Parts: sequence; structure tokens; C-alpha cells
Amino acid sequence: MNKSELIVAVANKAEMDKKDAEKAVNALFDTIVETVAAGEDIRVVGFGTFECRERKERTGVNPRTKEQITIPASKVPAFKAGKAFKDAVDAE
Repeated sequence: MNKSELIVAVANKAEMDKKDAEKAVNALFDTIVETVAAGEDIRVVGFGTFECRERKERTGVNPRTKEQITIPASKVPAFKAGKAFKDAVDAE
């Protein structure tokens, strides 16, 4: 399912028009991105947690030259599914 299909599904499920559903979906995505980028977690009980994780600096290998390189530390977004979400997927 891509974003436009998600918007149509939300519109149908919430019985709203596509424009309003698109606004709602975009607002949700924007809020998640802004909150996680600010270093805060979003916990939705039964669904899951969106969070920012820190990766330490590490050594890697350039596949072309086989030369060792240092990969700098970085922050990455992560999602951990909640129990109800996992159970629903496992039941399918």
C-alpha cells in the first residue's frame, strides 16, 4: 500500500472525503517526524513506539577498495510494534 492508497483507505474507514483524509494523514506523518527529530518518543498503547536511536561511531569497509573507513555516529528513527499490533499480524 502506498501513501495515496492509505489516504483512500482512511477516507473510507473514517467516512470522510479524500481531501480531509489527506490532511489528516499528512498531519500525522509531520507530527511523528517533528517529534522524533526533536528526540521525543511517541507511544501509542497497543500500536507501538516511534523513537530516535543513536548509532555509535563504527568501522566499516569500502567494498570497492577494501579500505577501512570510519562511519560517524548518527541518529536514526525506529519503530517498535506493540503487543496488540504483533498479535494482529501473527493472527493473519
